[in-house]
Amino acid sequence: MSIKSDPTPSPTAAIVLIGNELLSGRTQDTNLAYMATRLATHGVRVTETRIIPDNESVIVETLNVLRKSNTYVFTTGGIGPTHDDITADCIAKTFDVSIGIHPEAEKTLLAYWAERDVEPNEDRLRMARIPTGAALVDNPVSAAPGFCLENVYVFAGVPRIMQAMFDSVLPTLQRGAVIDSVSVQSNLGEGTIAAPLRALQERYPDVDLGSYPGRMQGKYMVTLVARSSDAAQLKIVKAELTKLVSDAGGDVVT
Repeated sequence: MSIKSDPTPSPTAAIVLIGNELLSGRTQDTNLAYMATRLATHGVRVTETRIIPDNESVIVETLNVLRKSNTYVFTTGGIGPTHDDITADCIAKTFDVSIGIHPEAEKTLLAYWAERDVEPNEDRLRMARIPTGAALVDNPVSAAPGFCLENVYVFAGVPRIMQAMFDSVLPTLQRGAVIDSVSVQSNLGEGTIAAPLRALQERYPDVDLGSYPGRMQGKYMVTLVARSSDAAQLKIVKAELTKLVSDAGGDVVT
């Protein structure tokens, strides 16, 4: 159970993971955790993430909603050389712009292939197709670039490539107040602490409070987590959470 306030810090971001292989379970995503963790340290709050198929109408509709409600949108997947790599075309349709071979992207790819004795062909050159007006995002791993159009950033789906692209972009993003967290682990059930936790949330509406059940060394436990950009308030709330556990007849697990 999570009890959430709405502090609405700025800037915000949505993350869109594109690929049928993600929805089928064939590929397990690690990109979300990587981006969300680093965005948090930059003060960018992730408001939403979606996993969607390689489907033009779904991609376009999703991007048109999220780009209007967030400071940034980050996508992963669908910018390779095969028939199902349609993200670049969908971005062009989203912004109603044309798409074609980008001279700088083509030059970079041709040089990369020449060094490795790879023969260029029409399919490989699809990775140089960039929507008109987009800025390239460097890919130091395999040369094929990502790109940014307005507030939408388009990255590869392969984790090590995505990470390199994302890391090159992160320093350029607007910074916000960094959200820190504190936690208290207890041996109580969620049903026992639900009411006092709700009351605590009402007393501290600018702090995001959540409870997360699990097990430690074979025993049931609940982790109470508080998140806020106010370090002083977090310190107070952690003490309140510890008292909450004690008052409810439980023990803090360390």
